Amino acid sequence: MRFFPGFKSAIVRTSGAEINLVHAGSGPPLLLMHGAPQTHVSMRLIAPELAKDYTVIVPDLRGYGESSKPPDGENHANYSKRAMALDQVEVMKSFGFDRFAVVGHDRGGRVGHRLALDHPDKVTRLAVLDIVPTHYLYTHVTIAFIQAYFHWFNYVRPAPGPENDLKAQYEAQKARATAENQIEYLRTSSLPENIHAMCEDYRAGASIDLKHDEADLNKKVACPLLTLWGLKGPMGRIYDVLAIWKGKGVTVTGKGLAGGHNIQEDVPEEVLAELRPFLKA
Repeated sequence: MRFFPGFKSAIVRTSGAEINLVHAGSGPPLLLMHGAPQTHVSMRLIAPELAKDYTVIVPDLRGYGESSKPPDGENHANYSKRAMALDQVEVMKSFGFDRFAVVGHDRGGRVGHRLALDHPDKVTRLAVLDIVPTHYLYTHVTIAFIQAYFHWFNYVRPAPGPENDLKAQYEAQKARATAENQIEYLRTSSLPENIHAMCEDYRAGASIDLKHDEADLNKKVACPLLTLWGLKGPMGRIYDVLAIWKGKGVTVTGKGLAGGHNIQEDVPEEVLAELRPFLKA
């Protein structure tokens, strides 16, 4: 495979979607989840190294990449982090794993957070990359947050406004993209059905996900939790990331790394240096 030499591809039908993924390795199970508007390809620089010690499974989240795009559902329910988390529980079950470690970046980190809350018996360890909890962001809105994450407020507008904006944006990006990974991301993210699905993901984040988060406001992640963030990105500049996550987990550690938002692509060796001891502990 072009981005994942030595990996195998598969499609797993869950109760709500068809999930495209790649997998390799043997040993304890490890689920890696990407962010927006990327795909499983964003994990290409860390997955092969981790597959030396783990059974690594790297999916496209529902609505992204080559995974299916379910209909929106009432109150965007089919793109809730709860629905996305259940997909991954069923994916891992299809490989014979009832318990597994989780690493999630960006939207994948939000899915991982919800997965650990909804299915605490399934998650042995959780690492979240360059995020703070969704509920915290929406209840602590600042000018700095709006300036850095304006798309959070754009994408949640009713269709087709954001979809039309993104279509034009991605077409312009496709015309000038040169990096192989960016070309690959744009291949699928620029498709109309993918654009709409990503907007639904964000709309769910500002509606049904918040209701789920409010219901679990005092519930903490039971398994060990590692938070890593980019010191060159807005997350590290705006928030005390570690302090915020310490309020959301029982055992929380973390560190800022010398990268931007996409730390697993910017500084993969630094990310691996933190993940390896955390996952083995």
